[in-house]
Amino acid sequence: MTRFTHMFCRRARLEFGRLLGAALSPCRCFHAELVRPDSSGLPVVHHSQYVCDLPANHRFPMEKFPRVLHYLIQDQVITEKQVWVPEIASEELLRCVHTQEYLDNFINGRINEQEQRRTGFPWSKGLVRRCRYETGGTLLAAEVALHRGLACSTAGGTHHAFPSFGSGFCLLNDLAVAAKYLTSSSPGRKVLIVDLDVHQGDGTAFIFKDEPCVFTFSVHCGKNFPVRKQQSDLDVSVEDELEDKEYLSTVEAHLPSLLEIFRPDLVLYDAGVDPHWEDELGRLRLTDRGLYRRDLYVMKTVVSRGVPVAAVIGGGYSRDIDKLALRHSIVHRAATQVWRECGM
Repeated sequence: MTRFTHMFCRRARLEFGRLLGAALSPCRCFHAELVRPDSSGLPVVHHSQYVCDLPANHRFPMEKFPRVLHYLIQDQVITEKQVWVPEIASEELLRCVHTQEYLDNFINGRINEQEQRRTGFPWSKGLVRRCRYETGGTLLAAEVALHRGLACSTAGGTHHAFPSFGSGFCLLNDLAVAAKYLTSSSPGRKVLIVDLDVHQGDGTAFIFKDEPCVFTFSVHCGKNFPVRKQQSDLDVSVEDELEDKEYLSTVEAHLPSLLEIFRPDLVLYDAGVDPHWEDELGRLRLTDRGLYRRDLYVMKTVVSRGVPVAAVIGGGYSRDIDKLALRHSIVHRAATQVWRECGM
């Protein structure tokens, strides 16, 4: 680890302590219900409202979110003292990306059957609540990362949501809301979105197509959803059946140069596990070990340059909820290794 990285980590800890002081309740620095100023471990953002009821046998694996946290604590990857709790995303916050008309319709249940089919979800008050907490969680992870250097949520990555409609299990674009809020509240701040979900982040790409302060980078399976792709700042379309070595080589070929040229102040990392060979909606052939190596490489590469990272879990689809939750926890396990090796 370079001397610069250690200096960065130490500065981040000092700044974090200065801003929080002895605060033990929500403060103006963070969109949080609960902060953890005394924890020296990797910050993990979670809320019990990340879930909602769905019809029986629904394809979306809603129960994975609490199980991710369960396994992280059970396996002693983290303790409960490391868990930050986000505020619900306000309508004002959501308006920085989404149209007022869409928010009014979504929040108040004026979503017709065609729109519900496009999102994949039947509307409910619980669905609205969970999406708003999930978005708040991604923003909080980003805010904490800016002060601590690295943070992870146990949800997030709803990159198919557009300003005026939802799509593909995505109702609110959490990555876009976090990036837009943080760049708007601090002029000159630049955010790089590294999207390694197996599906292109089409909503995110569309939202930031004309915004130079946000750079969208997507590595995705070209023959997978969405059929109609948007144009990211950098799209890397890969073929079906790609395996660990070739996939990681693809990421390695682009990430360092992006960091050098764009010079972001924050990286939002979508660590989707749907490139896994067992994923029901993927078409690639990555293994658990390949996902771990991918996540470790991305976060170490970014942090070693003194750039904060906030990670979300992205997509992942399986009927075996426990196996899927363990797979999603790979990014938190890799982040814990980066945290330890950086002396953060």
